[in-house]
Amino acid sequence: MKRLLLSVLLALGLALPAPARGERLLDMVDVVGARDNQLVGYGIVTGLNGTGDDASAPYAAQSLRALLRRLGVQVDSKQVRLRNVAAVVVTATLPAFARSGSRLDVTVSSMGNAKSLRGGVLLAAPLRGGNRKVYAVAQGPLVVGGFSASGASGSSVSENVTTTARIPGGGLVERSVRPPLGKDGVLELSLRSPSFVTARRVAVALDGELGKGSATATDAGTVRVKVPEAQRGDPVALVARIAELDVQPEVAARVVINERTGTIVAGGDVRLSPVAIAQGGITIRVTEEKKVSQPPPLTPGARTVVVPDSKVDAEEPAPALHYVDGAASLAAVAEALGVLGVSPRDLASILQALKAAGALRAEVIVQ
Repeated sequence: MKRLLLSVLLALGLALPAPARGERLLDMVDVVGARDNQLVGYGIVTGLNGTGDDASAPYAAQSLRALLRRLGVQVDSKQVRLRNVAAVVVTATLPAFARSGSRLDVTVSSMGNAKSLRGGVLLAAPLRGGNRKVYAVAQGPLVVGGFSASGASGSSVSENVTTTARIPGGGLVERSVRPPLGKDGVLELSLRSPSFVTARRVAVALDGELGKGSATATDAGTVRVKVPEAQRGDPVALVARIAELDVQPEVAARVVINERTGTIVAGGDVRLSPVAIAQGGITIRVTEEKKVSQPPPLTPGARTVVVPDSKVDAEEPAPALHYVDGAASLAAVAEALGVLGVSPRDLASILQALKAAGALRAEVIVQ
């Protein structure tokens, strides 16, 4: 019967809808323990063309004197000039499985009053983790994605930010981090978007690949996987095996409203019940005019003055009552609310009122 129906549909030139394809498991979860680590350090940038810190940034001068002392150069503090030097904060991200000798991209940002880091070179700066241990060292010429120029009369032109720069591959890993994988025969997966439904679907997909009872969803954001005996010593093979599994994630019915920019984004299974909407606003118009008051001729001590004249008008149109049919899909919701013809800011207020009335079946998030 199914083959006959398929033949009829193909004969009529109709196509069956494609099955919903899920996402890769590796794009939905993180392996607990295998995470990045943030590094931060303090350094000195030299070689600037007179755009560095000045005397009002004392830490730059102190750092420069300390650097010269370590290099065996004794200098008087009064002789230090800082226009070609800038104190900076150096940040980087250490990948989970980086080894000693690996390269990192480094971000450098000014912490003083330097005008630009263009043309500067970062001297060796140790990068520390949260435990205050040094994990990498950064050094090299800076790449600035902007420029600035000014004239003696005060005119200036600038593009992008010149006090922040990058050093591609400028960090050298000195201490590696080896996160434990498959410790005690258990591998934990952390969902990036916690959901009870998605966690259950992940566990079912893993059971189908590794065998029944291999995976358990402990909560909305964690799935525990038992490492098979054959792969106890090779957890990487297990992660590679389950990475390509297709899992259909749950998409929450959610409407996000940004009040500052007037942006509204709706996603997921947003539904709308039949409802009547009346929306109106008050327009206040203030008009300023200046009138001249002229005294009569030959009036002693009289003078001509300018008198401001203000007019305030308030207009409140009679709002019409619109009936909106129920909508069972996101496209139908957009079409139903589109007939109102209101601005995004007015639509944001309508959506919040619909949620309060129970007609909008979605979570409303106001940013």
